[in-house]
Amino acid sequence: MNSFAADFSGASVQPSPNHGERRDGRKPDMILLHYTGMGTAEGALDWLCRAESQVSSHYFVFEDGRVVQLVPEERRAWHAGKSVWHNEADINSLSIGIEIANAGHPGGLPDFPDAQIEAVIELCRDCGYRWAIAPERVLGHSDVAPVRKVDPGEKFPWARLAAAGVGHWVEPAPITGGRFFQRGDIGQPIEALQSMLSLYGYDTEITGEFSTKLEGDVEAFQRHFRQERVDGIADFSTIDTLHRLLSALPRFS
Repeated sequence: MNSFAADFSGASVQPSPNHGERRDGRKPDMILLHYTGMGTAEGALDWLCRAESQVSSHYFVFEDGRVVQLVPEERRAWHAGKSVWHNEADINSLSIGIEIANAGHPGGLPDFPDAQIEAVIELCRDCGYRWAIAPERVLGHSDVAPVRKVDPGEKFPWARLAAAGVGHWVEPAPITGGRFFQRGDIGQPIEALQSMLSLYGYDTEITGEFSTKLEGDVEAFQRHFRQERVDGIADFSTIDTLHRLLSALPRFS
């Protein structure tokens, strides 16, 4: 693709060849955030712009806050891979993908610089306004692909984004003692937990068994919404936070 006009006025353009048509005429109604997980921002951006990589995103945000657009928003970038949210499997066709330069778990989970987060907030607000994206549809890669993906990670400041009007958030319940559920448990409480995760959007089967898959879904939830401890154990803090998030959704208010 030749150069194109940036959709976000604060972005420069560096075209990636890796994109296609959004299927079934879909328009983006989700923003999906990633970290690059590579040693340098320059190396990650170069990889996203190489045809052989078969990956791309709509936007790339450097540590210093510079924003580059790789794919026009009307096109389908290739960033989500095998992912599911609310029973929809072609996440690429319904999302805007934003890659945030950060070494991630492979690099020891470095902090996200202030300038970078401010740029992500401005970009998300702009995209969200133009496409009327609901707050609960601003998600991390780990939300739509638990276990397989862990980005943007448990150090990503979701609360800071929410305070600026980006994303869906409630203050997580404190971690205390009391009853908890973990892998191997069975019964109605497990079924209720699975139902709540599924209602929120996670690809969680309702089986009544706390399986390895459910553990991964709980970890993904914690990585986004209860970041203090990511262990896959459904304690009071995790379940209460999930319940209050559901209660705060417009469809349940």
